[in-house]
Formats: sequence, structure tokens, C-alpha cells
Amino acid sequence: MDILIFKTNVEDKKQVRKLFPVLRTLDGILRWNVDLHDIDKVLRIEAVSIAPQRVETVLQQAGYFCKELE
Repeated sequence: MDILIFKTNVEDKKQVRKLFPVLRTLDGILRWNVDLHDIDKVLRIEAVSIAPQRVETVLQQAGYFCKELE
């Protein structure tokens, strides 16, 4: 299992709910959450065999900023 961490521009719970169908399109995600209290609005994903670039691409296509944190 991999843990992927991303900086996003997700601002509120409404936008978090809109991520459900977007992230559902990615096979291998076991669970995820967004820390809305963090300055980077961190998206944390627990997944199996998923490339961080794929997550970035899917979220960017949905209109969100998403960049993997090192």
C-alpha cells in the first residue's frame, strides 16, 4: 500500500463531496481525505499501484489544483 500526499486548492466540504466521483474513477484507491484546516489543503490517499501523476491529471481535468508533496 502507498500513501500519496498532495497540495490542493479544495476549499470546503462541498468541494470535497465533488471529489468523490472524480476519485472513484481511479482504480486502486482504498481511502482518502482532505485536511481543510491545513494551509496546503492536503489530500491524503491510501492506494495500491497508482501513479501520483495520474491523480494530479484527473484532479486537474476536474478543475482543481493538485501537486504531489515530497
